[in-house]
Amino acid sequence: MDMTMSSARPNRVEVVTSVQRRRRWTPEQKLAIVKQTNEPGSSVSLVAREHGVTAAQVFQWRKAYFEGSLVAVGANETVVPASELQEAIKRIKQLEGALGRKTLENEILKEAVDFAKAKKWIARSPVLPGDVQ
Repeated sequence: MDMTMSSARPNRVEVVTSVQRRRRWTPEQKLAIVKQTNEPGSSVSLVAREHGVTAAQVFQWRKAYFEGSLVAVGANETVVPASELQEAIKRIKQLEGALGRKTLENEILKEAVDFAKAKKWIARSPVLPGDVQ
């Protein structure tokens, strides 16, 4: 039984023998690596090995990509902390609820005015002396 690996074996192996500084990856590089993991036939581990990154790091970048933060950084948009985002969403829901209540009140009042006009419950302009009735 011959158990050989296919072409998934890396062509070269990089051995790090000295202490190196942390590498900095640009958002564009991270995005390219993450997109490469979504290609058919590739895996996170294989892509990570090709770029000399740990698979855990690539998984972290993928998570950031799917949450949208990697795209925001790549687009030079401001990134808001999750706590501020949750607070903003909560406030938006409160304001939407208040708007819904006021809209409903407004519609009820409009119907009441239309009903009163139809029944002539709302007096027209006062009759002044000398006006013809």
